[in-house]
Amino acid sequence: MTQSIAVDSIPPEVIATIQFPPGDLLSDEPPLETDWHREQIDLLIRLLKWVWRDREDFYVSGNLTIYYSPNQLKSEHFRGPDFFVILGTQRKDRNSWVVWQEAGKYPNVIVELLSESTASVDKGLKKQIYQDTFRTPDYFWFDPQSLEFEGFHLVDGQYQPLAPNETGWLWSEQLGLFLGVHGEDLRFFTPEGQLLKLPEEEIQKQLDEERERAEQERQRAEQERQRAEQERQRAEQAERDLEDLRARLKAQGIDIS
Repeated sequence: MTQSIAVDSIPPEVIATIQFPPGDLLSDEPPLETDWHREQIDLLIRLLKWVWRDREDFYVSGNLTIYYSPNQLKSEHFRGPDFFVILGTQRKDRNSWVVWQEAGKYPNVIVELLSESTASVDKGLKKQIYQDTFRTPDYFWFDPQSLEFEGFHLVDGQYQPLAPNETGWLWSEQLGLFLGVHGEDLRFFTPEGQLLKLPEEEIQKQLDEERERAEQERQRAEQERQRAEQERQRAEQAERDLEDLRARLKAQGIDIS
């Protein structure tokens, strides 16, 4: 069995002679199982990048290999969470996440998307690794078929289940956001309960609101037209009634013209 050695315990003169693997190791994850898995991962990544567009202190990705070998070997100890966020790091593109090249940082938040072939691992082995090795504070899993959604927060080294609020959402202390099921997707919500939207969703919302206002204006204009038409018809009827009255009075020898 290979013995793990902490890098900070190695003398500098020894470190200088060691050939470390490169920090741009490529991700080595299998293809995603369904279109939904790919789209859900992309949705969460795009949402967080948009909401945090002014921040430069985080990294968010998905289905990307995290290499965490204590021996700094690509061939051992690696995982590829479906979605993960790492705080307090430089915001830039990466081929993979190599822990020993990233100041020893592990994900602050992980979300796994369940399937028939992965559920047992996500709920068992991966959960154990994320708890005991990654020490990831917030871990969630979501099943698109059953809409099962659960989350855990690390307390004294052990994952404790998160209690959902009245809408069924779970709070991520690390993100400062709720995660919850919206339709058939997992989405982010603000502490105030607002659904976080992508730019195109915001634009669509504005377009829908503009269409609604335009339709309301059209309906008001139509109501005004109908009222004006009714007034015109009443005025014409009053004029006809007056002419009829004049005619009847004139027939009686009374002229009111």
